[in-house]
Amino acid sequence: MKKVLMIAHQFPPIGGSGVQRTVKFVKYLRNFDYEPIILTRDASNAALKDETLLSDIPKGIKVVRTNACDFAALPGIFKYFGKVVNKLLIPDSERVWQHFARKQALDAVKDNKIDVIYTTSAPYSDHLLGVYLKKHYPEIPLVCDFRDEWTNNPYHVRKGLRAKIERDQEKMVLKYADCLITNTPVMLSNFLRDNPETKGKFYVIPNGYDDEDFVGMEDIKPANVRFTLTYTGLLYGKRKPDNFFEALKRAIDEGSVDKSKINVRLIGNYKVDQLQAVIDSYNLSDVVALMPYMKHRECLLELVKSDALLLLEPSGPGAEAFYTGKVFEYMNTKRPILASIPERGAAAQLITDTKTGLVSDFNDIENTKKNLIHLYNCWDNGTNPINPVIEEVKKFERKELTKALVEVLNNSFKK
Repeated sequence: MKKVLMIAHQFPPIGGSGVQRTVKFVKYLRNFDYEPIILTRDASNAALKDETLLSDIPKGIKVVRTNACDFAALPGIFKYFGKVVNKLLIPDSERVWQHFARKQALDAVKDNKIDVIYTTSAPYSDHLLGVYLKKHYPEIPLVCDFRDEWTNNPYHVRKGLRAKIERDQEKMVLKYADCLITNTPVMLSNFLRDNPETKGKFYVIPNGYDDEDFVGMEDIKPANVRFTLTYTGLLYGKRKPDNFFEALKRAIDEGSVDKSKINVRLIGNYKVDQLQAVIDSYNLSDVVALMPYMKHRECLLELVKSDALLLLEPSGPGAEAFYTGKVFEYMNTKRPILASIPERGAAAQLITDTKTGLVSDFNDIENTKKNLIHLYNCWDNGTNPINPVIEEVKKFERKELTKALVEVLNNSFKK
């Protein structure tokens, strides 16, 4: 059985969407004759934790936990200083962690007789640690997995000297990696456009869903007295609910949706006061409910109990590349997706191909309103607005995606 060192700063018991991809690979790699050894951070002071995700790690898997170097977790007023430091670090706040984890990473390669190294971002410092190991062990293949784009990421715009430094860092990672993975075909096109020399190195492995996470939920049918529309995940930067709120308000004001018969739930780790103020400004406090971050399985259960699921992803340069991880679990619930996303993007194409929902552009408030009204009317009439292509959805099951990863790991030995 080959051994793969997986460098993943975000790993259970840390919670959130960023850990799902790696922990699911870890869960199934043994099925394909690979033994994963994970190098990650200590999670004692992590802001977002979900202990239930530890159950996905098979018994006996070795996890090397390094000091976190988390400046934002400093006590008292020092945390504000820490946040400033984090913003100054290049490429990200984990640069210091990457530096001090070097010795343990070298030891992990030597002590475990590692055959191949895998790194995943964000944070991009994971890849820099991988390159450091590659320079010390040039005979060991390096596979770098970009869950999101780096210098082309619309959520993290770089300028001036910082942009140049990060472009150079990115070029270095692309050069030293034997194989590269990205999340969507659009991301792949963007990487190849900017880095044509990487052609032949890149592979696409999307995010997905785990059938085992849904065990026991197969026969659940929504039984809501109000049309229940649920969103899960983060809201930050340009990913704001304002356009959807405007569409919802218009549908209510014109009488197309009965305010007393609709319930919108936002589940996640939010700045509650700020978000509630936005909800109040649209006069939707009786309609929109904020719910705290939930453990992964509890969150899936809430999705299955819903009548429809809300997907938000802002339009703009680079945004068309994103799938967003939650879309695959959304699809597997077989509940209709109300998607307000880049209409020419990867996620829109995915939803269209699988026939799992209705798509409108993030900035198209009128079309979002029409799609919302259609789903509401279908609920009110007891009709099903979608007919999912199950064969297409199943392509994104985690076992299949792990099999694809193994093919890339195997190919890395041929480079």
